[in-house]
Amino acid sequence: MSLTAASAGRKGHSTTAEHALDELRRAIVSGQYRPGQQVRQERIAADLGVSLAPVREALRALEQEGQVVYRPRRGYFLTELRVADLREIYELRAVLETRAARHTVPLLDTDSLDRVALAASDCAAAAERGDVAAELEANRRFHFGLLESPDMVHTMRVIRLLWDSTEAYRAMYYNSPAERSRTVADHETILELARQHAVDEVIAALDEHRERALRVLTTIIDDHVADGS
Repeated sequence: MSLTAASAGRKGHSTTAEHALDELRRAIVSGQYRPGQQVRQERIAADLGVSLAPVREALRALEQEGQVVYRPRRGYFLTELRVADLREIYELRAVLETRAARHTVPLLDTDSLDRVALAASDCAAAAERGDVAAELEANRRFHFGLLESPDMVHTMRVIRLLWDSTEAYRAMYYNSPAERSRTVADHETILELARQHAVDEVIAALDEHRERALRVLTTIIDDHVADGS
């Protein structure tokens, strides 16, 4: 599917780098681009009906996030991670997300918990219809709703960068119906614990949830290397 098809029917977007960045993100989370695949600037510009300049700006933003790499005289490619890279990212996430959850979960009020519950519901609905992009977006809202606090700005900035750096792999993870169902069940458990403000139990459930994703993604990377793709 081209980026034109992906963006069909959406109104009000200007032909800017922000629009190009939005569409590239959608293409990545939908699985249109896979780790190691080249991102062809000319094709993207043609699909979006824009010049190369905003596409290049969008790609530079993705490069800063670690989602793409630039290879001289060859162009941009989706980042490929080694298992060691993935483990480092998830270990860093564990440290920072534990810190954020320990601070934020006790402060969650009814409105905050309702937003987390809505994200969990949206995630379940997207999983049911197999909409990976929508499930990833709702999953992100669910987790960040449990972690984000106005006085944890720097912690959350780093957490976002770590999440962004594995977005293409997360999309591959969510292409498994079994993992989609498991995520929905995990979210229900975590939400109930959050409603009780059971901080240690929330952290333990998040750890288990994260570690399962790491095991699955490790297998994906190993299979990707074995296939030579």
